[in-house]
Parts: sequence; C-alpha cells; structure tokens
Amino acid sequence: MDLPTVAIPSGLPVPGGDAHAHGLRVQAILRERIQAAGGWLPFEDWMQAALYAPGLGYYSAGSGKFGGPGDFITAPEAGHLFGQALARQVAQVLQASGSTEVLEFGAGSGALAETLIPALHDLGQSVNYRIIELSADLRARQAGRLAHWGDAVQWLDALPEDFSGCVIANEVLDAMPAALLRWNAEGAVEVLGVALDGQPDAPCPFRWAVRPAPAELAGSLAERMPPLPGYRTELNRQAEAWVRHMGRWLARGAALLIDYGFPQAEFYHPQRAQGTLMCHFRHHAHDQALILAGLQDITTHVDFTAMADAALAGGLDVLGYASQARFLMNAGLAGLIQAPGEDPAARARLLAEVNTLTSEAEMGELFKVLAVGRGLDEPLLGFVRGDRRDRL
Repeated sequence: MDLPTVAIPSGLPVPGGDAHAHGLRVQAILRERIQAAGGWLPFEDWMQAALYAPGLGYYSAGSGKFGGPGDFITAPEAGHLFGQALARQVAQVLQASGSTEVLEFGAGSGALAETLIPALHDLGQSVNYRIIELSADLRARQAGRLAHWGDAVQWLDALPEDFSGCVIANEVLDAMPAALLRWNAEGAVEVLGVALDGQPDAPCPFRWAVRPAPAELAGSLAERMPPLPGYRTELNRQAEAWVRHMGRWLARGAALLIDYGFPQAEFYHPQRAQGTLMCHFRHHAHDQALILAGLQDITTHVDFTAMADAALAGGLDVLGYASQARFLMNAGLAGLIQAPGEDPAARARLLAEVNTLTSEAEMGELFKVLAVGRGLDEPLLGFVRGDRRDRL
C-alpha cells in the first residue's frame, strides 16, 4: 500500500533569508530526533517537535503567525465582533459560577483578550484575566498588547489546582499533536511516522514510513470506525487527555472549546479517506506536513465526540455543542451591528466581519463550540437554539 508522497505544492511561497536558515536549524533537530529514535519517529512526536521544540518550533519561535502578514487568520483577528459576542456568554458563566476569573489557553496575539476584557466591563462584569501560553515569544507579544490592563491580566506557568470561572480555548485543540493512522489491506491498523530520506533529489530530507500500531492505538481507532483498507485518519490522544484532566481542576464553571471539526460520525466518514491533516504557510493551505518544518502551522480537525467523551470521563458535564454561527447569533451577534451612528463604510466592514464569522463558506459551519463544565444549573446562552449535543 503506497505511502503519501512528499512534494512542494504548486504556488507555495519560498522562504528566504532568516526563515530559510531557521528551517534548516529545525530540520537538524528533527534529524537528530529521528536518529535517536532508531530511524523512525511517530508523526505525533514529529508534530510535537515541529510545533513546540523550545526556541525553534513553529509556536515557540518568533515568526509572525496571525493576521495578514502571518500564515492564517483566527476569528479574533477578523475584528471585534467575535470577542464582543463571546463576552456575553463568558459573563453568564462568571455570574453563574460566582467568579471573576477567566482563563484563556493559547492566547495567540492577544487579540481576543484585548476585545473581551473591555466588552465584559461594558456588561458590568469585573474580570481577572489569566493566560497560559507555551510560547515565550507570543507571551511577550501578549504582554505588550495588554500592558494597559496592569495586574488585571496575569500569565500562569502551570495549571491551577482549583479553578472556578470561565475557561476559553480558541483554536487550541487543533494544534495539539495527533497520531496519524491508517488501515492496511489486511484490515490492521498502522501508525505513520517519519524517517530520513537519503535521495539527493528529494524535496525535503524526510519521508513517510509505517509500523504496526500499538494495541492501545489500534483499539481506540477500531472503537470509532470500521476497518476501511487504505483509510488514513488521526487520533488526538493529547487533546483528549487535556480535556479529561480539566475535570481535576475545574471546580465550578465552564470551558468554551472553539475549533474546527466534526462529531465522530462525520470525522470518520468513509468519504474522508485522507483524514484532516492540514498545514498553513502564508495563507496557503496544503497537506504536506513534512516540508517547511518549524515554518508552517500543522493542524488536524477536532473529533468533538471524543472531546465530549473525555469531559464526561473527567467528571464534567457536556453543557452545549453548536456551530460557531449559531453560538454567536444566540449570544447576540446581530445586535452588535445595529448600533446607531455607524457610517456606511463602517457598517460594510462589520457586515464583512459577520460573514467571515457566520457564513457556511467561511467559519460559520466548520467551526464549532463545545461547552463543558460543572456546577452550572441554568442553560448557557450560546446554546439556547441549535444545540447539537444529540449528534455527538
């Protein structure tokens, strides 16, 4: 059974100067790790190193990632409406939990916090904003952007032991390293990994290689889908463990998990035979994960059924599951563009932003919001209509 080919996608920008030199340093680290592992490294470990190797990985180094000059645009980067609508749901969680604590994981450029904090104040809600950020570079950028809030914004170096309030994770789960699996012709599960490519004309110094999957991985995949020879997919054990572990420290409140993905029946659909692995480099999306190591984002879509199951296993409740479009409309997005005094140009910009956030062709349907938590009695605002928990 053939392995995926490694090739440079047509039209992909060519990194030069410092970026090229940085890519060579990342390649060297990855070569060392493959050699230390005996010549074969599981893709899950490859993705971990390519994204998070200290000082070198995509999220650990200092390259721009967000917005026009970067590689992709997140919902908070599109404007202020996402954060303003989200604030209404966050305020409800804080009031219901009797807390002023917000904890954001992976705060990116700080754009969400910059909008969310004043929006909460406008709603009469006091807030103590906490951030956990693995990237020293991004943490420094966030600190500069949010400096005017003083001690109201603080960065944590570790998970809290006991937390009440609202947790926010926007496009965090998709960036957690995932195992890459496939069913072979005999109906057994194989795990894809990375080996060194010694061919002088190879587009990059790495190639795909497979080994039989460990029993735990094979069993997990078999529980989620029937054998389909040639079918390639992902299983994100790290993201599931992260959600499950939340049950140990989230004492009261809710976590809002916002990301692109599907319920399990759609995630492992027979027509999704090549999986969901995607890369982003300077606003070019492609599936070549072994090139541009350290220079491009590598992601997989989220299996939201698995995340909901992990929450339940951790002792949390599943409080809601909806498309991003439905969640934002429930939270009052439409009312945010009806303020009097807006000039036509400003209104046009707002309508364009609404389209980005809610259109099925943009973020509206592919992105979902999953709420998990404990100790909340009232239904959450963002899920009063269009709650899809029955599809998980």
